[in-house]
Amino acid sequence: MNASSLVPLAIALIGVGGTLFAPLLTQRLVARVQAEQGDRQERVAEAQWRREQQVAALDQRRDCYVAANSGYRRFRVELMNYLWLVHKDAVAPERRTALEEARHAMHASFAEAQMAASDAVLAELDAMSQTFAALYDRVMRLEEGNPAPNGSFEEIQSGLLRANEQWVVMRGAMRADLGVDPGPAVEPY
Repeated sequence: MNASSLVPLAIALIGVGGTLFAPLLTQRLVARVQAEQGDRQERVAEAQWRREQQVAALDQRRDCYVAANSGYRRFRVELMNYLWLVHKDAVAPERRTALEEARHAMHASFAEAQMAASDAVLAELDAMSQTFAALYDRVMRLEEGNPAPNGSFEEIQSGLLRANEQWVVMRGAMRADLGVDPGPAVEPY
């Protein structure tokens, strides 16, 4: 065989080989592209799941903070009202019941916060709870006629008013944890 007859034979062999191997190469390329697309879709799904979890956690914390803010505010208002009734010697059983219900609601909201709140918020809620516990004790002792040191009506009332400053800090910690502008330092009513 001469060289000129080998060239067409080589071209034919290359053509047949290409025809035979093309489906295999195409299949491998398609499989690789599909695997990369699957990996990309999996990463996108995982990122979406993480975002949804973050949103759910934020919603849970927001709900928890709303409940805590409401529970603490209600207790503070009831404690202020009760102190006034003690001062006027006009305490009625239903007012004591209202105070105790508010106190239990505050404790329940604090218990819920212990499961969802950030450490910074939890520290503020704990400090506020301690302040309210001390003020509650002083009010009860005043009602019994056995006031604690610094337990006069005026001193307790002053303590409740000072708790407003602590309230602003607590609320600011909640808002910061939620990524909300803390807003102006407005004291609660």
